[in-house]
Amino acid sequence: MEIAVTHRVTPFAFAFAMIACWFPAQAHADQPNILLIFIDDLGWKDIGCYGNDFVETPHIDQLAAEGLRFTNFYASGAVCSPTRCALQSGQNQARIGITAHIPGHWRPFERVITPQTTMALPLDTVTVAESLKASGYTTGYVGKWHLGNAPEFQPDRQGYDFSAVIGGPHLPGRYRVQGRKDLKPKPDQYRTDFEADLCIDFMRQNKDEPFFLMLSPFAVHIPLGAMSEKVQKYEAKTKQTGQSLPHPVYAAMIEHCDDMVGRLVASLDELQIADDTMIVFTSDNGGLYRRYDYRESADDLVSSQAPLKGEKGSLHEGGIRVPLIIRHPNATKASTVCVEPTISHDFYPTFVEMAGGELPTNQTIDGHSLLPLLSNPTSMLDRKALHWHYPHYHHDRPASTIRERDWKLIEYLDGTGDLELYNLASDLGETKNLASEKQGRAGDLKRKLTQWRSNVLARTPIPNPSYDPKRAHEWWSLKSGKPVPSEQRKRFPPTEKD
Repeated sequence: MEIAVTHRVTPFAFAFAMIACWFPAQAHADQPNILLIFIDDLGWKDIGCYGNDFVETPHIDQLAAEGLRFTNFYASGAVCSPTRCALQSGQNQARIGITAHIPGHWRPFERVITPQTTMALPLDTVTVAESLKASGYTTGYVGKWHLGNAPEFQPDRQGYDFSAVIGGPHLPGRYRVQGRKDLKPKPDQYRTDFEADLCIDFMRQNKDEPFFLMLSPFAVHIPLGAMSEKVQKYEAKTKQTGQSLPHPVYAAMIEHCDDMVGRLVASLDELQIADDTMIVFTSDNGGLYRRYDYRESADDLVSSQAPLKGEKGSLHEGGIRVPLIIRHPNATKASTVCVEPTISHDFYPTFVEMAGGELPTNQTIDGHSLLPLLSNPTSMLDRKALHWHYPHYHHDRPASTIRERDWKLIEYLDGTGDLELYNLASDLGETKNLASEKQGRAGDLKRKLTQWRSNVLARTPIPNPSYDPKRAHEWWSLKSGKPVPSEQRKRFPPTEKD
């Protein structure tokens, strides 16, 4: 398969290109390739090197054995679009207003009216791709975007030279590259295999100059769907072990992702650029236990993040703590572990510093470069706290969160005034709420969280005059403006044979 790299530039990208002409890029030896593998909905406990003894992930585990594994890494958001926004902008997504998945859903009869989400990453945002282009990088994007549906908001308008945005679920014949008839999967090809093909072709075509490639597969997002041979293997393991979670189809989907990682690593070796490439493997939010409007007749239980509390759509650890593995032979040591709290929007300054580039001067960058941790995993970043803002109903109530070293406060924004305070060093599972016992600590963190929301102009819920306890459970779609037809949903075919 051959892919064509097209160049469509925004005014900001053009400006950065001019800067790149005035200040020539450094030699390739000083500018490693950057391969970012950004799995969808993969939880902290879903892979072997993070303690999962059911799913087989040998290639990802090998990546961790050869590089640096982070144990306190967080997604910037509890769902996909916010984290994607933070990664592309280097900012906490509350500054931009992409605080829920696009277009999202809401509960019109709940206690509070939740704020409207910005429906696309603004074009005046200088993306990480645009900053890397200014340093001489060729940039590529493959997979799910979810930062605006209109053509003018796609990756090719946000600094990516090559863009293959893929829509549709995982099984053969059910997905396609949006707006491009020249890129077609084989009739029997699983989606992650096709996405790997596109990435390998991109790397092959750009192996002689520095590149930044972001692979964002739809896996392991629901609806559950995997190839039958893998599913049968995990169904047999389920019978042998008596283990109910993860779901066998979900386990197979994770292994599909592991196969994809294995192919990419092998291609880097084949192209003789592995030593010049930094591989970053992570996820956009915590793992899913069950769909937000779960119906037993149509849906399956997916996975457990125990001992972590919560799941995707929640600001408890299970909703935001995710895997992060970084391998770069010239910057990381094999089989090392970092416990420093870090977050998705740290990637932007990390990549730009690695490229020898400059951060945008008129755009706040909330992230911190991870390069000091790569060279010394036991060091600490000069950062006071991490913040999250998820003012929406999904798998939990609207809330904001602050983590200051070992202490974490969750403040609910649904009019209840509820607070939860945990010490993660002694209570990783968030089992004991210390808000009443440690009122001074809770009050201090609440004050700091309130000040942070004010500083970033975070949008917050307001009281709902239409609050109706009898109808508060209803989900409505922002896309249709109508109730979500949950009762009409049917079970998705789990394999290509169903």
